[in-house]
Amino acid sequence: MQPAEIEMEFGVPIPGRILPSDQWVKTGIKRLPEDGPLDWEAIFGRKAPIVLDLGCGNGRFTLGSALARPEVDHFAIDVLPMVIRYATRRGNQRGLSNVRFAVKDAETFARQYAGDGGVAEVHLYHPQPYHDARQAHRRLFTPRFLADVHRALQPDGLFVVQTDNPDYWEYMVRVVPHFFAFQEQAEPWPDSPEGRTRREIVARQRGLKIFRGIGRRRSDVEPAAALELARSLPEPKFRSRGPWCDLDRWESSERG
Repeated sequence: MQPAEIEMEFGVPIPGRILPSDQWVKTGIKRLPEDGPLDWEAIFGRKAPIVLDLGCGNGRFTLGSALARPEVDHFAIDVLPMVIRYATRRGNQRGLSNVRFAVKDAETFARQYAGDGGVAEVHLYHPQPYHDARQAHRRLFTPRFLADVHRALQPDGLFVVQTDNPDYWEYMVRVVPHFFAFQEQAEPWPDSPEGRTRREIVARQRGLKIFRGIGRRRSDVEPAAALELARSLPEPKFRSRGPWCDLDRWESSERG
């Protein structure tokens, strides 16, 4: 049986069409080198702006962005091999030569592989808030992580963040402006009015509010100063309760 030309997920099309198999490409990187940073030109075979999707899940945002911007190269990672398999398959079937997927945690990737000042955009959608206080230390969104993202971005580079957790968002709006000129995006993203990610689609269908923000790399903060600043800022130690907790548990079970 031939695959459907268009895939659906929770009633929303996944970006792009499945092409005939002779037009498929390979978007997966089986193993990253032990040491970074990555050589983007070697990976993609050209020089182009680089967009990072940290914690990409099944790849919905990366697929849509890569289809809309063929002149831009996209590198997406997630810590779970299962979801990267889904994302890679979809990228392959859509013939997206400007996409690569790899298995890696976002903290290590930002610190070790992203490099210095060569990335145009970093996107982070719905980082796991870890409601259990015993796991709070695993939260990705820390001052040190922001310093690493700041270092990786080119001057005036773009940092996009999104969550449905109001406690996490309250922390984000406190710390992000130290590194980025930051503003809230109140309305849905114009390119994806029903949701840029699987998580956003489900959260909105459950009536949860989505918090979105756009930051531009502050040029008045040098990388060394950003690291020093990160040491002085509070860690994300909020305690989170609410309906989004049930969605987190559901997502964890869905992701394995």
